[in-house]
Amino acid sequence: PVPFAEYVPHRDFYRLFSSQVDLVRAGFAKGDRTVAFEVEGAQGTFSAVPTICFEVAYDALKHSFEKVGDRWVAKDSPGPSDAQSSGGKNTNRATAGGVDANASKEHLYAQAKSLNISGRSTMTKKELVDALEKESKRKTKQNS
Repeated sequence: PVPFAEYVPHRDFYRLFSSQVDLVRAGFAKGDRTVAFEVEGAQGTFSAVPTICFEVAYDALKHSFEKVGDRWVAKDSPGPSDAQSSGGKNTNRATAGGVDANASKEHLYAQAKSLNISGRSTMTKKELVDALEKESKRKTKQNS
C-alpha cells in the first residue's frame, strides 16, 4: 500500500497469488488526471504529486508535468517527455528523469537559465537535457 491509496485493477485475479492485495482498501477509483499540489515544508513550499510504484504511472505523470530542479511543473501542452514515457507499458527505453526531452531547445535553455546552469549557451539540445537532469537530481538530493 502507498500513502495516497491506490487503484488495484483485477483484484480477484491478483488474489489468486496473494491475499495481501486486500491490504489496499477497496472502493477507490482510477483517476482521470494527474494533479500536483503545493505543500508547506520546513524549507518553504514545494510541489508534490501522488507517487506509486508502477513505472507506467510515472510515465503518465510525465505527459502532464516536467521536472524543473526539484519541482514538478505543469507543462504548457501535454505529451510524452522522453522515449520511455512515449513507449508505454512494458517499455525499456532511455529516460530523462522527468525533464521534457521533447521540448524545444529554447524551452530547455530557458529552464537551464532559470536554474543558473553554466555553459548553457553553447550546449546542444541533448546536453541541455543531460544538464537539466543532473541539476534536478542534485537539487532533489539536496532538499531531501
